[in-house]
Amino acid sequence: MSGRRANGVTGSEESLAQAVWRQLLQRTMERFVQSSATLRDLGLTPGHMRALLVLEPGTQPTMGALAQAFHCDASTVTWLVDRLEERGLVERRSLARDRRVKAIALTPDGVKMKQLLEQRFFEVPPAFGALDRSLLQALRSALVEMDNDRPPAPR
Repeated sequence: MSGRRANGVTGSEESLAQAVWRQLLQRTMERFVQSSATLRDLGLTPGHMRALLVLEPGTQPTMGALAQAFHCDASTVTWLVDRLEERGLVERRSLARDRRVKAIALTPDGVKMKQLLEQRFFEVPPAFGALDRSLLQALRSALVEMDNDRPPAPR
C-alpha cells in the first residue's frame, strides 16, 4: 500500500502540513497580541480597524454593503460607524439617487488613521524580513495557490 489517503495526501505530507499550519497560527496569534496592544493605544477595536482598512479614500460604500462585506447585520455596522463618526474618522452621506440610503466616507482624520494602521499592522517583523528570498517567494506562491482554491467572496 502506498500510504496515500482518499484525498491523495500521504500521512507524512499531512503531518508536515499540520506542523506548518500550527506554526503559522502560533505566529499569527503572537502578532494578534501585539496588534491588540496597538489598537488599545489608538482607542480602537478590531471591528473599527477592519472598517478603516476596508474603506478607501474617495469611495463611499453603503452601510448595507459594509454589512454584507463583514457578514454581519446592519445594526453591528451602525454601531461601528457610530463610534468611528464620534471620533471624526468617518462621516455618513446620503446618496443622491436615494437619500434614505447612507454611504460612509473617510474623513481626512480617518485617512490619516488608516495610514497609521496600515503602517503599524503591515510592518514586516524582523525575523520574517530576514528570510531568504527563495523562501519568501515559495511562501507567496503557496498563499496565492490557497487563495485560488478559495471560493469567491459574496457580493
